[in-house]
Amino acid sequence: MSAVLDAPVASSPGRFFRFAHGFGRVAERGIGIVVFLALWEALPRLSVVSDAYLSPPSAVLASIGQLVETGQLWKHVATSLQRSLWGLLLASFSGVVLGLLIGSSKRLAAIVDPVLQLFRQTSAFALFPVFILFLGIGEQSKVAIIFWASFWPVLLSTVGGVKQVDRLLVNSALSMGASRRFVFFKVVLPASLPSIFTGVRLAGAYSITALVAAEMIGAHSGLGFLTLNSQETFQIPTMYAGILLLAVLGLLLNYLLALLERRLLRWRKGLSLDD
Repeated sequence: MSAVLDAPVASSPGRFFRFAHGFGRVAERGIGIVVFLALWEALPRLSVVSDAYLSPPSAVLASIGQLVETGQLWKHVATSLQRSLWGLLLASFSGVVLGLLIGSSKRLAAIVDPVLQLFRQTSAFALFPVFILFLGIGEQSKVAIIFWASFWPVLLSTVGGVKQVDRLLVNSALSMGASRRFVFFKVVLPASLPSIFTGVRLAGAYSITALVAAEMIGAHSGLGFLTLNSQETFQIPTMYAGILLLAVLGLLLNYLLALLERRLLRWRKGLSLDD
């Protein structure tokens, strides 16, 4: 009876140490951000750098507050998010489909690889005139730029994932009478998913990077437009606010993609030297 009563007490030190360990890891991750923000605030305040060129975080946050009050913040965020997601979704779908086909067929890979290597070296920024010529300066050209920048990491990661599938798994399934369709969907595709998700997460980062360039083309809203327009009108705190919001948007998108990856790939467990 006494052993049963003592069990919760005995487990409390374990809970405390787990809590302390978790709090320590959170604090460790936050140290760099705190130091960065402190330096950022101190440099213009101490006139080490002119605040005409580097606005302190307090001024940047005040600018974000003004955007919230005027209702402009959601307008810019929603517009940029819509453009980025459309480009990312189209790039992910086409990149995965084409990557699976190329990775599964050596003949197809030999035919299309020279063309893909040529287009792969062509920057989305260099294709600005082409996109504008064919698609105009509307939303289609902006989505096309984001699509082009995001397509290649998905395609290359998918092809690499398919080619790295253990041949022993494929041969084992075929030797047991499995059809090639079954092998593709039950062996090749699941084994390629980690590599595919790596490409999609890279594409997510590229979609935010290309967003600024895309919103240089006849845009009247969006975080990229906000940043560039603020720089042209010398509203420096608002310019840094746009940059900060773009970084936060990229972090949130990466977090959501990582969460989706963990949900779909629960069988995959990483190895950490700290564990």
